[in-house]
Amino acid sequence: MTDRWKVTVDPRVCVRTGLCAASAPKEFQLDERGQGRATADVLPASEEVLEVAESCPIEAISITDAETAELVFPPPD
Repeated sequence: MTDRWKVTVDPRVCVRTGLCAASAPKEFQLDERGQGRATADVLPASEEVLEVAESCPIEAISITDAETAELVFPPPD
């Protein structure tokens, strides 16, 4: 696993709680509709980013390894 992750917030699933942006404002922000999004296409891998994804109440955040495209979160079934 590399030290860079591609982080995606699915706008069709996001219910605009703002939890991601409040928890990690350097990595997540809210768009003009109040939906969360990553501040960059690729973020440094960190426990903080993983914790935000895990705490999303509807799992709208997915994380993949930027180099291998291996799914980091949510875990495969």
